[in-house]
Amino acid sequence: MNPITRRSFLAASGIAVAFAMTRPARAQLAGGGEGGAGPIALAPALPGSLKSSPYLDSWILLDQSGRATVFSGKAELGQGIRTALTQVAAEELDLPPADVDLVTVDTLRTPDEGLTAGSHSMQDSGTAIRNAAANVRMLLLKQAAAILRVKEGDVTSMGDGTIRAGDGRRIGYGETASALSMHVEAVPDAPLRQKSQFRTMGTNLPRLDIPAKTTGGAAFIHDMRLPGMLHARVIRGPSEGTRLALPSDSEIESMDGVVKFVRNGNFAAVVAEREWNAVKLMRRLQASPYELARSPFPTGGVAETLKALPARDIVILDASKPTADPKRSVRKSFTRHWISHGSIGPSCALAWLQDDILTIWTHSQGTFDVRRVAADLLKRPIETIRAIHVEGAGCYGQNGADDVAAEAALIAASLPGRPVRLQWMREQEFGWEPLGPGMATEVDAALDGDNRIVRWNYDVWSNPHNNRPVGAGGVLVGNEVVPSFPVPEGKPIPMPEGDGSRNSNPLYDLPNMNVVYHFIKDMPIRVSALRSLGAHLNVFSIESMFDELALTAGIDPLDLRLNHMADDRARQVMLTAADAFGWRKRKKAAPLQGFGMGFARYKNLGAYCAIFMEVRVERDTGRVTVRRVQAAVDCGEVVSPNGIENQVEGAIIQSLSWCTREAAATDGTLRKNFDWSTYPILRFRDVPEHIDVIVEAQPGKPFLGVAECGQGPASAALANALVDATGVRFSDMPITAEVVRSAIVTL
Repeated sequence: MNPITRRSFLAASGIAVAFAMTRPARAQLAGGGEGGAGPIALAPALPGSLKSSPYLDSWILLDQSGRATVFSGKAELGQGIRTALTQVAAEELDLPPADVDLVTVDTLRTPDEGLTAGSHSMQDSGTAIRNAAANVRMLLLKQAAAILRVKEGDVTSMGDGTIRAGDGRRIGYGETASALSMHVEAVPDAPLRQKSQFRTMGTNLPRLDIPAKTTGGAAFIHDMRLPGMLHARVIRGPSEGTRLALPSDSEIESMDGVVKFVRNGNFAAVVAEREWNAVKLMRRLQASPYELARSPFPTGGVAETLKALPARDIVILDASKPTADPKRSVRKSFTRHWISHGSIGPSCALAWLQDDILTIWTHSQGTFDVRRVAADLLKRPIETIRAIHVEGAGCYGQNGADDVAAEAALIAASLPGRPVRLQWMREQEFGWEPLGPGMATEVDAALDGDNRIVRWNYDVWSNPHNNRPVGAGGVLVGNEVVPSFPVPEGKPIPMPEGDGSRNSNPLYDLPNMNVVYHFIKDMPIRVSALRSLGAHLNVFSIESMFDELALTAGIDPLDLRLNHMADDRARQVMLTAADAFGWRKRKKAAPLQGFGMGFARYKNLGAYCAIFMEVRVERDTGRVTVRRVQAAVDCGEVVSPNGIENQVEGAIIQSLSWCTREAAATDGTLRKNFDWSTYPILRFRDVPEHIDVIVEAQPGKPFLGVAECGQGPASAALANALVDATGVRFSDMPITAEVVRSAIVTL
């Protein structure tokens, strides 16, 4: 056995510059970037992920021509991070973006930065790359000065891969770097380029991931083709909690088109030369009888189901100050149903066992964890496994990508020398993927005579959101093989990140607050991370309650928020969005027209986002048309303005889909949603007629995660606009057209 290493790979590739083999990072707890512990901090004074990978050659390589290769442990998920990180590296290296190649997550080549999740990519990887690049540029300038025999202050990078001395002489990055060792630890105070010097950051560089997606190119893992590739399909019952009674192995292996039948315990898969043959075999075998292998699914309401389960109470916030007596009280409860990830492309993975090295291509957000899971499942030394991230057609949390990667690894291990492509079917994705947890909240608040909020009691009930696998017990196949791996016990993510508790602590300045997270370990259905975790319902609940209090007090909802907000940046995004929307001048021009707003700072430590919305409701059908949306976002130093706008626009559209359409139902025995007709998502005709996003400039401020900042505010703005339009408070999602029509039929 000759295990592949980063050094042997680079040597074989003819790369002359030595790279650091940084100390292995500790596996993140399930949930990782969404709140779990990250890699071990080796250099805690360094910013971002430099803490755990402090050597410069872990991040940046310069070849003889001066071209840079930059390494990130974060993945491109369609959020545009490849473009933004390229801009960050190009800016601080003072190179044209075209001279920077970015390598995203590859367990052989890149630092382990944990999950690409929780809006951490710019905060962690962007910060690390920026500071690493600044360190490299500083070393290049120092070395160039020595070569040119001038003072260090007499050399300047020119933005084209050269360094010029005051007398006009120039030297290229490649020649300069050849005299340097990058195997040195970064220093925390390398000078960063300032906004007045920027050539790349703050501009709209065309998205690097878009061309293939719009021209039919190889954009996704689903498009990958390897020489001699086989096709596999997993054979399972209709949904989670079922087990098939399959024919004997010999009978299956004798079927036409079978290259190999893989069975281990309750796991079964068929492999064929052609994909369609694999699909036909799967269909034939899935017609076998099935039996139930778990307790019944819940069929009651969300709150009813969750509150019937044992809970551990976790006090998130308990603040008490003397105030005036309450004069007006409001109590409300809110729920969100279990939600599918609704990934447009079902989960897919490729695996190939060659020369005792197993390579896995995956669209999981936790590529390093895919490697750990495979090592655990197959009982192989981890250094004989390599996992490489390839984009998939949607993820938004833990869909089936981790499961299918582990399954592909198991199948490929039984077929040495042949690459295996495994893709779930649409009905398997809906039937077996982890769902976003259902949640329930209750809010009790009161105002004094001056319309100050003097009581705020908040309770949230939720299962864990952090069940991402870090070992074989976290994936389906690990529970099916013999001997099986136990399913890990669900655990809450501590605040300030939180999971079901995320954003349950209001950013508002309230004197008396009591916030309790009723953490429910027992999961009545398979659940895990869905984009924004508990922030979606918590922000929906808090912002809906603020509007209820404003209605009770007879004051403008914006004024109530501003009167209770001490954070200047929060106030600014609200005012910016309100002014652009024309909030103070809003007037109803038709019946069933309404205006609403929502605000949050994601996790109270990420981006600030305020959203204002205008809606119209059709009386006869209950259909809600979102006429216009105005958002403002503050995410610190701006790298890619259009990329930020894209993310906020996407968050708004996805949130509207969750809020008005989506619910994963069961009949007590099976899940009931297996296709897009039974699990509708927002269609093109239903997206807002107009969305505008203002990105607040914050030169010199740290990067703040932006990708998930809009989910809560968008759903809250819709609910508040519906109250304004109809006079009805819709507290339980999804707020479907049928629900709206039933509520307004007598208006």
